[in-house]
Amino acid sequence: MADFSSSFDMPSASSSENADAAELQRLIAVEQQKAQFQAQVHNFTDVCWDKCVDKPSSKLDSRTETCLVSCVERFIDTTLTITNRFTQMVQKGAH
Repeated sequence: MADFSSSFDMPSASSSENADAAELQRLIAVEQQKAQFQAQVHNFTDVCWDKCVDKPSSKLDSRTETCLVSCVERFIDTTLTITNRFTQMVQKGAH
């Protein structure tokens, strides 16, 4: 019997495999971003809860709610500032 794999070129299989690998990489990157986002939410929930909530109750009073909102906003602003600065540094290094 002849060996068909050596007598036929199959570029479409290779292209298909490359496309599958690229799609898998994209899906992995999306899942990593989701995990990073969840970690950030968990982190600022811990930080802001410890900072703002004196004693848990069935309702948030206005002071606690204001503190939580301010804390999360500061956390997000700080994260964005650091991310933007890091991006600028990377771009300067690439040029």
